[in-house]
This record gives sequence, C-alpha cells and structure tokens, in this order.
Amino acid sequence: SSPTSPTPAEPLLLRAARGEVTEQTPVWMMRQAGRHMKCYRDLVKDYPTFRERSEIPDVSFEISMQPRDAYGTDGVILFSDILTPLPAMGVDFAISEGGAITIEPIRTREDFAKMTAKPFEPETRCHFVGEVLSRLRTQLAGTDATVLGFVGLPFTIGTYLIEGATGTKTGFAAMRELRESDPQLAKDMLGLVAERIAQYAVYQIDSGAQVIQVFDSWAGHLTPEEFDEWAAPYQRQVVSTIKEKRPDTPVIIYMAPDTYSKGGALIERLASSGVNVVSIDHTISLAKAREQLDAAGYEHVGLQGNLDPAILCDGTPEEIVAATEDILKQAAGRPHIMNLGHGIEATTPESNANLFVKTVQKFRSA
Repeated sequence: SSPTSPTPAEPLLLRAARGEVTEQTPVWMMRQAGRHMKCYRDLVKDYPTFRERSEIPDVSFEISMQPRDAYGTDGVILFSDILTPLPAMGVDFAISEGGAITIEPIRTREDFAKMTAKPFEPETRCHFVGEVLSRLRTQLAGTDATVLGFVGLPFTIGTYLIEGATGTKTGFAAMRELRESDPQLAKDMLGLVAERIAQYAVYQIDSGAQVIQVFDSWAGHLTPEEFDEWAAPYQRQVVSTIKEKRPDTPVIIYMAPDTYSKGGALIERLASSGVNVVSIDHTISLAKAREQLDAAGYEHVGLQGNLDPAILCDGTPEEIVAATEDILKQAAGRPHIMNLGHGIEATTPESNANLFVKTVQKFRSA
C-alpha cells in the first residue's frame, strides 16, 4: 500500500472480541484446521504424526491457513494442541493417529520435581509456535482476518498430567485420587501450570496472536462445588495474568458440554474468570445464554458460538442456513462471534463448512 493510504481499521473478529457490536458477524470454527479438509488429510500422508504437523513451522503454517484459503474465515487459529507446551515443562507426550495420548504421568512429589527442575522458556522450547504465529500475522496483514492463539487451562492440563492419558475411560480416577490423597500436591501442580500457561499465552501474543482462546475441556466433569475449588481459581489466575501483562488482548473461554456444564449451567462461572467472551456450546440457546449472563451482571461479556456441529455435519443446506441465521438473529445488537458449539466433526463436508461461513458473512440484521 502507498504511504498515504490510511491504516485499515482493526479486523472484525478482534473488534467483536473487544466487545464491539460489529457491522457484520465474524466467524471461524473450532478445529477448523484439520481432518474434515481433504488438503489436510493429504498432508497427513507426508507428515504422519501430529507432533510433526504441529511442530514443523512450514506445515503448521500451511494447515492453519487452509480454512482461511478455502472458506475465508475471519479467524485464523494456530494449528497446535493444548499439550504442545508440555515438553517445555519437562513432560514429554505423544499423540497417535487415532488421537490416543501418551504422557508419563505426574503423581508424586518426585514426579513433580521434573516439572520444577528447569525454568519454562517457550521462546526456546516452543519456538515453532512463535514462528507460525508471526508468519500468520505477516501473511494476513492488511486483510480483515484476526490471528488467534490458544492454550489449555490448568484443570484440563493437570488432568492430562495426572492421568497420563485423557482419563475419560477411568472417569478421571487418578485425578480424583490425588485431589483426595494429596490435595496440596494437586494445588501446587495446578498453580505451576497456571503460571506457565499464562506465560505461554503472553509468548503467543508477543509472537502475533491478536486474540487468545483458553480451553477448559474437562472442567465440565466437575460439580459446581468442585469447579469452584479446582478449576475457577486457576482460570482466574491465567486470565488475570494475561490481562495484567497484555491488557489489550481479548480472551475467549470455552468449556465442552459435559455432565455438569450442559445447558449453560456454568457459564456465569466462566464469565467470572475475567474474560472478554464466553464461547458457549450448543446445549443452550444463545438468547438464553445472553439472558443468564446479563442477569448475573456480565452484560459487558460477549458471546461466541454456537451452531450444533451435528447440524453442520449432517444437515441439508436449508437446515444449516436456517439454524445459522436463527443464532445470528438471537445475537442481534450485542457483541457476537459466530462459531460452533464444539469442534467441527471430521466427516463434515467441506461444502457445508463453506456454506456456514458464507451464510454468516452475508447476513445483516434488519
């Protein structure tokens, strides 16, 4: 652009995440970069392990850009995993092709010493993350796209560390056992993870992320009382550290629908973490979520979501358009980022994903 041309306004999604009611609703999809896209599946043949795909900068960059190139999503999220910073914290992991996770579990003070032995330096041990974010920012400069980074929150990361796997098969028995037998160790671990995850988020921001989404995928397994003890304080610690260090960067929080989180049961608690936006799942209507947050004094908190990924995967074009427009109408006049209620399903036709994005971008509230 010539030196006289005006600087473009801030991108749409960034403005919506800051709480602006935007002239058009920004849209992206959780897990948009990945298995539902043929171009991704083709890359898997050359880079068979998840860690190669997420840790070789050229590959991660290409995958991150695929949904932007195919659909024109307003948000471009780093292709990575919430476990990516673990090796930098002294804990190695592997993810199999089927998605099974292997981690050497941390269940004793001796195990925990491995995590505290060395300082956490994302800029050296996770340099590939910074490199990809910085390339995304450069690539998308002057466009209306927003670059998103993301991190897992302490309860969820802690669950992976203690279980050594996802824990769903055992009902998180190891995590429960440690919380009962050595609550202090569990709290020390969660506190350390909170400190490092916040540092990792700041590193992503400094590398190019304009918005950070924080995920507490497993926290919906907790009763509200357990949530208040084991998830909420550490969510607050991460969010408040990000806000203290990089006050201009909006933060979005998301928790998957689960035993205790379905139907918006914990969304006020998510809002109380200090985030700018709560990303809601598809088990509550957007209108109801808005009403609940307003009633609890969180009028300033925006919403993201929440098309049911099953509709996107299996719906007819008419059903997808109708369900999408219905959500957009419910959000009219309030800050909103369009997304799904959960990650996109791997068998979703690309034409459906494209239709969803285009429907949102064409829509104008009357």
